Amino acid sequence: MTDLLRPHRLRLGVNIDHVATIRNARGGEHPDPVRAAQIVEASGGDGITAHLREDRRHIRDDDLARIQAATDLPLNLEMAATEEMLAIALRHRPHAACIVPEKREERTTEGGLDAAGLHNQLAPIVARLGDAGIRVSLFIAPDPRQVEAAMQLGAPVVEFHTGEYAHADGAQRAAELKRISDMAALAARNGIEPHAGHGLTYENVQPIAAIPQLAELNIGHYLVGEAVFVGLEESVRRMRSLMDHAR
Repeated sequence: MTDLLRPHRLRLGVNIDHVATIRNARGGEHPDPVRAAQIVEASGGDGITAHLREDRRHIRDDDLARIQAATDLPLNLEMAATEEMLAIALRHRPHAACIVPEKREERTTEGGLDAAGLHNQLAPIVARLGDAGIRVSLFIAPDPRQVEAAMQLGAPVVEFHTGEYAHADGAQRAAELKRISDMAALAARNGIEPHAGHGLTYENVQPIAAIPQLAELNIGHYLVGEAVFVGLEESVRRMRSLMDHAR
């Protein structure tokens, strides 16, 4: 395949939240998510994702500046659409801010943001982040109504929630894959850069990685879990290799 025909290299953003989860289980400073960010950088990762939750269950406020100081990789801050999180984002100026739905009682982000239903709440937050030079992403379901809402909000990036795909089998998984592929193409046609993430593993990542419009995958929990057995460097390198072979 010539360079002119080769799809662009798919970026891998690694979410290091659950390194901080392990740290917080005992208190203290070990394991340090900053060290995880440095390992990701040395292992072929293209960015660091961290979700600063309202309850600070994993990443803490002081982690953000330490991560930014310790690595040259761009920081993607996952955040709820609240004034508190907006103020934190404007103070730290990460490369990107991905607005996600957040409920205190959930174990992890359970679905996509209702960008269509929350337009009036999201519009000033998207605008203020953009005015500060922060690249705004909306974490949404692969649904045309939500892509249209992202267009209306002027978000330059959407990240499609791949949880339904990851947890499906057979014909249902194929249908979910087609839905993500169709919505990635729709977003790209309308000038929005499509990303994807949630529930991706060694076993299911390649069909998603093969979608040519996708520019980035964000993967965290699985890689941190695999790191328990093989180390973080190896888990990131293997995911990087699988993604590259899919392209």
